[in-house]
Amino acid sequence: MNTNFSRSPLLTLALAAIVILLVIQLKQQRDQPSPEMGVSAISGSTDSGTYPVLPEALPALTAPEIYRKVSPSVVSVVNSGLVRRGFFSIQLYEVEQGSGSGFVWDKKGHIVSNYHVVHNASRINVTFPDGTGYAAEVAGVAPDYDLAVLKINAPAELLHPVEVFSSKDLEVGRNVYAIGNPFGLDTTLSAGIVSALGRTITSMTDRKIYNVIQTDAAINPGNSGGPLLNCSGEIIGVNTAILSPSGAYAGIGFAVPSDTVSRIVPQLIKKGRVTRAGLGLRLLPDHVTGRSKIDGVAIYAVFDQTPAAAAGLQGLRVSPTNKLLFGDIIIAVNNIPVTTIEELQAILDPLNPGDNVTLSVTSSNVVRQVKISLVEEP
Repeated sequence: MNTNFSRSPLLTLALAAIVILLVIQLKQQRDQPSPEMGVSAISGSTDSGTYPVLPEALPALTAPEIYRKVSPSVVSVVNSGLVRRGFFSIQLYEVEQGSGSGFVWDKKGHIVSNYHVVHNASRINVTFPDGTGYAAEVAGVAPDYDLAVLKINAPAELLHPVEVFSSKDLEVGRNVYAIGNPFGLDTTLSAGIVSALGRTITSMTDRKIYNVIQTDAAINPGNSGGPLLNCSGEIIGVNTAILSPSGAYAGIGFAVPSDTVSRIVPQLIKKGRVTRAGLGLRLLPDHVTGRSKIDGVAIYAVFDQTPAAAAGLQGLRVSPTNKLLFGDIIIAVNNIPVTTIEELQAILDPLNPGDNVTLSVTSSNVVRQVKISLVEEP
């Protein structure tokens, strides 16, 4: 009896320990993600770091997988121009003016690149990584956005369009990859992160390009026009410029966001040009309104037969005593405050003619709301 009594507590403790271990094991199994969940359901990691995967994105890939997937779609773009050698020479020579990158947009042979890559070209050649080359024609250009679309006659089996991912879902710190032809070194991959969002750069036409992506992925001369990719190998931007005192990589590169590209490229393919949305107004320069201590954007004139004119908006006018009097001052667009023309243009830039906006305008210290339809900017 005593022996059995002395063993029972030991047996009880052993059974309790076994039960506890089983509970812990079951909990661990429950907390672990099942294979069916995939990388889109949890934070993933690759050989290039850990990242949160966007739920809308394709499954995340390693850097080598991204290279194998996208590099066949990235081309070299060589711009040749006609020049005269010597002041008295009448002979024209074709010389390479510059080179950059591009990528396949669709199966019809449209190639997306930068406007500054093809500017003033007399002939453009597009070369694929396997060495296959084609003469390209310019299908359309958007200098204000530093974008261009080329057209080549290539077999469909050679054309592998790159998927596009919306840049509005980007976050600072995301892993990104750039594929291009820096310094003529074809099909080069570089990696980095999204360093900043919402940057503004100036195009060749002195127009502002808004919501530009800043990255520290190595971008050098020759990378222009190539794709900036997310961790799934989808385009999030088109590499366009660098900020560098030496002209080479200094850790700051810029890319036109994919949402802008997706809006502009179809217009270039269809019409060869871009339709910009405007208010049907001429605005007073910021330095003039600034000197007059005015907070907002002053209307200089209203174009006839526009929704703005029909809504009764007023520009500058002359008093009976020949004094200039301010008309309406725009202080907000769609409830977003504006104090400069650049801030106003940044709101209008992603919109299209026919879209409606609500202007908050003030005149004689009275604020009113005016709803108008945007018109095509001349």
